[in-house]
Amino acid sequence: MAAMVSGPASPTIDPMSILVAANIHYAIGDRTILEGASLSIEAGDRIGVVGRNGTGKSTLLRVLAGFLVPDSGTVSRQRNTRVGYLAQEPALSPGQTLRDEAESAFADLHALHEELHQIFDAMADAEGEALDRLLRRQEDLERRIAAAGGYTLGHRIDAVLHGLGFTDAQFSVPVEGLSGGQRARLALAKLLLEEPDVLLLDEPTNHLDIDGRMWLERFLSSEYKGAVLIISHDRRLLDNVVGRIEEVEQGRLIDYPGNYAKFRQLREERRLAIMRAYENQQVKFRQEEAYIRKYKAGQRAKQARGRESRLDREKEASTLERPVELVAFRFELPKTERAGDIVASARGLSKAYPLEDGSSKVLFCNLSLSVSRGERWAIVGPNGAGKTTVVRTLLGEIESDSGTVKLGSNVKVGYFRQSHESIDPDKQVFRYLQDVIRKENPGTMMSEQQARDLAGAFLFSGAEQEKELGVLSGGERARAVLAGLMASSKNVLVLDEPTNHLDIPSAERLEESLAADGGYDGTLILISHDRALIDATCDHLLVLDGLGGAEIFPGNYSQWREHKDAASRPAPTPAAPPKAQTAPARTAGPKSKSRFSWMRAEQIEERMGEIQAELRGLDGALAGTEIWKLAGQAKAAQDSRASLKAELAELEEEWLRKAE
Repeated sequence: MAAMVSGPASPTIDPMSILVAANIHYAIGDRTILEGASLSIEAGDRIGVVGRNGTGKSTLLRVLAGFLVPDSGTVSRQRNTRVGYLAQEPALSPGQTLRDEAESAFADLHALHEELHQIFDAMADAEGEALDRLLRRQEDLERRIAAAGGYTLGHRIDAVLHGLGFTDAQFSVPVEGLSGGQRARLALAKLLLEEPDVLLLDEPTNHLDIDGRMWLERFLSSEYKGAVLIISHDRRLLDNVVGRIEEVEQGRLIDYPGNYAKFRQLREERRLAIMRAYENQQVKFRQEEAYIRKYKAGQRAKQARGRESRLDREKEASTLERPVELVAFRFELPKTERAGDIVASARGLSKAYPLEDGSSKVLFCNLSLSVSRGERWAIVGPNGAGKTTVVRTLLGEIESDSGTVKLGSNVKVGYFRQSHESIDPDKQVFRYLQDVIRKENPGTMMSEQQARDLAGAFLFSGAEQEKELGVLSGGERARAVLAGLMASSKNVLVLDEPTNHLDIPSAERLEESLAADGGYDGTLILISHDRALIDATCDHLLVLDGLGGAEIFPGNYSQWREHKDAASRPAPTPAAPPKAQTAPARTAGPKSKSRFSWMRAEQIEERMGEIQAELRGLDGALAGTEIWKLAGQAKAAQDSRASLKAELAELEEEWLRKAE
């Protein structure tokens, strides 16, 4: 649901703030969701809200929007402040087309146009003071319409719909015929077009592909002028948009300046400081308790009883809480059995499916690729481009229209799909993990403690490990399935949108477990819109364009984007040479060649991939501490890195020259 709410001015609101929540308490039955949560939003703020699933993030937004009334505390808005709220379940008007529904965001503007037409009609018979009054009203209406962008309405609607991934052909589709993801994107488009003073966005990227997410980032960063409070599991979006993070922890809000990357740093520093203070206090308490035990029955009994009373008061008034810990991934995954050098290969692969109008939708055409053992591939592209179809075709689950596919020797595939209907809803989490390991690795047993350790590594606490799968949330079930898959010794993992229902800590835990250094040691094929996950885990890309085309790139997503942006920038126009004065004219010599002009494009791409791998290794070493203990090693690594970067730049230039 997307909704607009507004509220009257409050005498308690800070004059610099447009929306304030003070000491909010909210509970469902005996479960406290928010406990003393306070928040102040100023005009132009960009605030991210993070925290584990179930900690109260969505509840906070619903309270701020006025859809939930807190048990205690207040929410205040400046006078005439318009608040727009995007929930995870949108409500649209039946009977409307997609574009009509988007245009309904301008209902107030249409009312101004209607009144202006009535003014023109009234002017036909008016004269004197009445005509002057109508002329003043006409001027006021035209000013308000222009200020609201009323004369560029069509362009604005089209730009937002296109930015969120809709095509012109979809504009006339009735809202009843839209998928759940399309309905969510339409609700977001409508809210963005309304341009409220405050945007409350609950997971707006859930149904956006990478291009849609990047468009939303640009819109929120440079076009939208109001304040934004956004719940998102997209770490890259939080890094690129917000300037402040509010973490929901144990019902309270903890404020951190900066984007998500800065939040991670500050949160770790805060957690360590609190842990030190907590441990120091516990040491003090134990020392006092030891003194009391020793002297309570002796000559110092009176003094001991006095210290016991003071200790009890101190514990009641100022006992520090142990900080919430999200420890690093500690479970040691089993080693995978070695597969052949080539895991999967395809030659001339094509796939299309028929449309209702008799035409065909081409997903990919004449696609050839080879996946080698140990490589990490990400498959990216727009929604509906055929990413899952490519994987299922490679695995032999779907027949291609043309071309050949071959899996390598001793390939054992573990496949994480977007739905998990096959799991037994009555199984407890740790029992499910035991059964998965037994099924996937006959003869291998996992003890109850080992299963609990695995569950704990994937963020299931002691009590949660005994929950039945059927009562878990979608994100919790996904975590359980991923935990079993990661420990099942498959030498090829195929993960189809694994972070769709995961909160950020769970996505980061998956990222740690997939890391080649200390985590999963097999081959990875990842379908995802999560740029942070792709960058951290993948070294090859298959990019589908949604029009049947495909591109293979050696590197991660950020490197590919940088490469594409560089290729799309126009070459600088050379300055005109100065006119010769007395020097004789020279005949132009042959065009200079680079030292790599002898190489074929394929050889250049291969060498670029090798350099990028070497750079990743050097960057990893330079990011550590050991190399800096020996100045000579650090200097040699830095020099080597600079040399490789220069070579890579030359190779890219030659590659682009050959591409022309």
